[in-house]
Amino acid sequence: MLRPGVGKSLLMVAKKILYEGRVQGVGFRFGVRQIAEGFAVAGYAANLPDGRVEVLLQGERGEVEGMEKEIAVSHLEGFIRKQEAEEVAVEGGKKGFQIR
Repeated sequence: MLRPGVGKSLLMVAKKILYEGRVQGVGFRFGVRQIAEGFAVAGYAANLPDGRVEVLLQGERGEVEGMEKEIAVSHLEGFIRKQEAEEVAVEGGKKGFQIR
């Protein structure tokens, strides 16, 4: 089911997003998972040793892009200093959104 304002493309994409800033030890990954509940995406949020958080989103293009935008304007916005995103290969069999 598509929400108003979310792209209608059925093309599956995967996107890896690296968030930099005060993103560890503040509930950032849990906030991302909470946002994911409102989108038809699979993936994960994981702390990296260098202090960044890696988020992988996979789903229909409109859902992935919608979630990426929602993170940027959510209560998590104040923790993000920089973000880098790149499309990566879609992996079959991914279901649900996990915290790693």
